[in-house]
Parts: sequence; structure tokens; C-alpha cells
Amino acid sequence: MNDYNQWPVTVDQAVGVLLGMLPKDEADKIAAMSRDDLIHLHFGLGAWIRNNFGLWAQNTALLENTGQSHPDDAAGVIIEALWSRLQAIVHKVH
Repeated sequence: MNDYNQWPVTVDQAVGVLLGMLPKDEADKIAAMSRDDLIHLHFGLGAWIRNNFGLWAQNTALLENTGQSHPDDAAGVIIEALWSRLQAIVHKVH
């Protein structure tokens, strides 16, 4: 996903991409985490988001949509949105 024409431009789009590619076991692990533990995803998933969604490059639309000015913080917003969506999915199933 390194082509800027394919980068998500909203947090919702970024979460959709992640949901479509995360293996179920990884999604389950993230869903089971507490909000405070999401920081542990900063160097793994967070780095992937920053690099592959163009947050260090020209994807200013996504950066602006997160409401953050730094790629690290923007990736955190996306991770938290992913976690929230996974929480909603888990609660729908139960």
C-alpha cells in the first residue's frame, strides 16, 4: 500500500483497511486489550500504519483527519479507532 493513490484519507477508511487485512487472531488480541495497553502497539502496528498509510510522506489528508499534527500521534488515533470498532464488533456478537 505504498502508492499514494491508494492511501486511506480518513480514519474510518484506515480502520477499514486494517480490519480487512488483520488476521483474526491479531484482531482478537487487540479487541481484548485495554485502552491503556494500546500504547504497546506503537512500534509494531503503529509503525506499519505510519509507513504504509503515508503519514511520513504526503498523506496530509489522513494526518489532518486524525486531528493530529505528528505521525506518531495520528497512528495512535487510528489504533484507538480500530480498537473501538473491534470492541463494537465483539459486543455485537455477544
